[in-house]
Amino acid sequence: MMTAQQLKNSILQRAIEGKLVEQRAEEGTAKKLLKDIKLEKEKLVKEGKIKKSKPLPPITEDEIPFDIPDSWEWVRLNDVSISGLGKTLNKATDNGKIKPYLCSINIYWNGINFEKIKTAPFNDVEQEKYFLKKGDLLICEGGDAGRSAVWEYEQEMYYQNALHCVRFFQNISPYYFLMCLELYKNTGVIDKYCKGVTIKHLVQSSLKEILFPLPPLSEQHRIVAKIEEMLPLVDQYDKAYSQLTVLNEKFPQDMKKSILQYAIEGKLVEQRPEEGTAKELLKEIKLEQEKLVKEGKIKKSKSLPAITEDEIPFEIPDSWEWVRLGEIASKIGAGSTPSGGKAVYLDAGIKFIRSQNVYNDGLRMAGMAFISEEINNKKQGSIVQSKDILLNITGGSIGRCALVPDDFDIANINQHILIIRNINEMCRYYLHKVLISPYIQELIMSVQVGVSREGLSAEKTKNMLIPLPPLSEQHRIVAKIEELMPLCDKLSKTT
Repeated sequence: MMTAQQLKNSILQRAIEGKLVEQRAEEGTAKKLLKDIKLEKEKLVKEGKIKKSKPLPPITEDEIPFDIPDSWEWVRLNDVSISGLGKTLNKATDNGKIKPYLCSINIYWNGINFEKIKTAPFNDVEQEKYFLKKGDLLICEGGDAGRSAVWEYEQEMYYQNALHCVRFFQNISPYYFLMCLELYKNTGVIDKYCKGVTIKHLVQSSLKEILFPLPPLSEQHRIVAKIEEMLPLVDQYDKAYSQLTVLNEKFPQDMKKSILQYAIEGKLVEQRPEEGTAKELLKEIKLEQEKLVKEGKIKKSKSLPAITEDEIPFEIPDSWEWVRLGEIASKIGAGSTPSGGKAVYLDAGIKFIRSQNVYNDGLRMAGMAFISEEINNKKQGSIVQSKDILLNITGGSIGRCALVPDDFDIANINQHILIIRNINEMCRYYLHKVLISPYIQELIMSVQVGVSREGLSAEKTKNMLIPLPPLSEQHRIVAKIEELMPLCDKLSKTT
């Protein structure tokens, strides 16, 4: 699907190829128009109003980029106009009356910007030489070289040497040439005529030689009228295209969120009675928890508040249970930054995971910091183990959540990350999906603590409500999510 700019370029290209309006025999030919221009030039030279211009290079077959109608002609700009740069300002020598003048900051494709009109002294000779007449075409010499506008006003105005002023013979339409220049600018043609590498300049000698397809006079005006008729439609297309682009960009992400939300509401896969219930799973988790406490591997946790009806955010299947995260986790705790901060980081050693390493799709090792074994041993409570879940709890990345790989060796974390360790480690895959779901992400944003900085406490995290399915259903949910997410990514690439 083409952009609005591509559509406009396509219309302008058809226009200058003679395919936008029909040719009419009664309107004559461009050849006849060029003869009239030649006669007008000779007359003005004879009267001393213009100087005789140097001959332009002949147009060769190799230069012609496309075919045009038989009634048209290929011309160089100064075949049909005279042009010149404006006044060079010099505070030391300038004298005369203070006059307003235009420079490149005033010239735009959609017209003249009058907000930053400058003034300078212009003597009598300069006033006559650099005075703008209605219908003059102004072209930027440097900066955004080639950017153009037509002077279509009656007020007194002059121009300085950042601008070329092109004045046409025989009432040729400056708007037709403005249209050509806009297309040339958009498609890189102007750049071929510019000098310079880092900053492009459209010098006089190059400007005069730019090649244009010239229609008969009346056809020029009909082309311009047709373009002006079509531009509002292009603007409408642009708005529609922009809205569609936003929708296309947003849709895959919204789709991912919907999939995750459906998953944790029990709507993504069917329930199977033979897989048991979450109540049975909770009994197993409780027994495992008691065993770990008895063996001294974990401390007995404080009882969490009972779940009330008012807290439940949405309905779940009968075989599921609402639980607090702390009921199914053996550990929920944050790390800390070692004394000395970044000064104690090493080039190698024990990995020290920071929030910049934690992403929903996993841990990213780029920019990983390291600490010594001595510091790690002092921070026993925040040592990361394989199969942990890490959750960012502060800053702009709050809510990002990563599964620690099964083959992970060892690491530690800073205070911006929370370790969530499951009693039943097989629940970790489903729990990770819950934590990155819209439900929990919105909850994280709503329960932030701290005045000066976003933050989520371990206590608030322990009290989060989690919709818990039977274990086999958890596995099927995760498998279905992982089947659907790549399709969303594929959709994102094709829009």
